[in-house]
Amino acid sequence: MSEAFEQEKKQGIRSLGMDTYLRDMSLRWVADVSAYRYSYNFTWLGRPIIQFPQDIIAMQEIIWHVNPGLIIETGIAHGGGLIFYASILELIGNDGQVLGIDIDIRQHNRVEIERHAMFKRIKMIQGPSTDKHVVKRVYDFARGRKPVLVVLDSNHVHEHVLRELELYSPLVTKGSYLVVCDTVIEDMPEESFTARPWGKGNNPKTAVWEFLKSNDRFEIDKDIEHKLLITVAPDGYLRCVKE
Repeated sequence: MSEAFEQEKKQGIRSLGMDTYLRDMSLRWVADVSAYRYSYNFTWLGRPIIQFPQDIIAMQEIIWHVNPGLIIETGIAHGGGLIFYASILELIGNDGQVLGIDIDIRQHNRVEIERHAMFKRIKMIQGPSTDKHVVKRVYDFARGRKPVLVVLDSNHVHEHVLRELELYSPLVTKGSYLVVCDTVIEDMPEESFTARPWGKGNNPKTAVWEFLKSNDRFEIDKDIEHKLLITVAPDGYLRCVKE
């Protein structure tokens, strides 16, 4: 891509970031479609991915840029995320691996993940992501695999996400990303999560804010949020800027 094209794109992203009307309309849209479980509508190579298409594109760009040797995801659900990461690594052509962690890998999901063509790049660990034995297994698996990209998408309460940030952020290498999903919970109407333990003041975004107060290895990549406009992860794309 030409330098002129890149500069034009950057200017467009900056302009989007300053458009408060579009930002507010985008948040309103996210709030409205959540009543219809919009993110459940999409699959990746046959598996439910439970993400917004915009964030899927953003992750593809990040993976291409970082070229990770390992992608770690907490929260497996149906496995669409694992399949997605593995397929992008396959297209890139490196020997990268994907490691998924979940407190409960449902048997029917495990069967479908293990029978998938992309499973050759996937490993899974069942157990709490903050358990010391699970964390040790993750660190052991990560040894010698760089760069490392981490995605946090499990229990969305503040305390849990903050602990995940503390435990897994050291694995992320300079120039890579620590992506925290569902930070948009903080921006949603109060009544959006009455049946959930998380909500305003107790969610991944509040955990990110607290984490960044004492950790200078990461900064929020606002350009990603600005160019997407519609995202489940505002303030959740954290770029690692220090070793």
